[in-house]
Amino acid sequence: MLNIALPKGRLGEKVYALFAEAGYECPAVLSKSRKLIFENSEKGVRYFWVKPSDVAIYVERGAADLGVAGKDIIEEYQPNIYELLDLKMGKCRMCVAAKRGFREDPDRTLRAATKFKHIATRYYASRSKDIDIIELNGSIEIAPILGLSDVIVDIVETGTTLYENDLEPIEDIMPISARLVANNSAFRFKNAEVEQLTQQLADVIARKDATI
Repeated sequence: MLNIALPKGRLGEKVYALFAEAGYECPAVLSKSRKLIFENSEKGVRYFWVKPSDVAIYVERGAADLGVAGKDIIEEYQPNIYELLDLKMGKCRMCVAAKRGFREDPDRTLRAATKFKHIATRYYASRSKDIDIIELNGSIEIAPILGLSDVIVDIVETGTTLYENDLEPIEDIMPISARLVANNSAFRFKNAEVEQLTQQLADVIARKDATI
């Protein structure tokens, strides 16, 4: 039995549909009940819903053999897990954004508001630049407007929220999408099952790409 952590929400529903198309369906997942764990013994899978940012923790700690986590979460926390496959869902990008017309002052430490402090720190370290990290968890776009920060480091999908608040992306850090990840022990001891599921998912993704 493969234990699979799915992220709650619209992305998770799309991810489950991909698994079902790959031959790992579990119809109870789509029920309107408040249950969080669903099993299909015939297909050898047990799914459970968790908060998207917690998927990697469940996988790293072994509560889940497999899971689907955003590349942003993987890069921010760098859990000890295997990244197996890009599911090409939930596509967006990690960006640096600032007020329109922003010009960096080289004589002053750049202030960056973000909830991705490790990604931001590594990005600016790669440019040999020190920054002052301001950790925020919501409404990050307001930080430069109120003068709390010079820039923000955040996920951007369409950019609409930025533009509506007189901000704009000024640097791309990395592309983001949902990734299939595996627990280290599960990858070793359930390797045949993991490899088969990964390949069947890859085949479905390839067919979808071929029709685009």
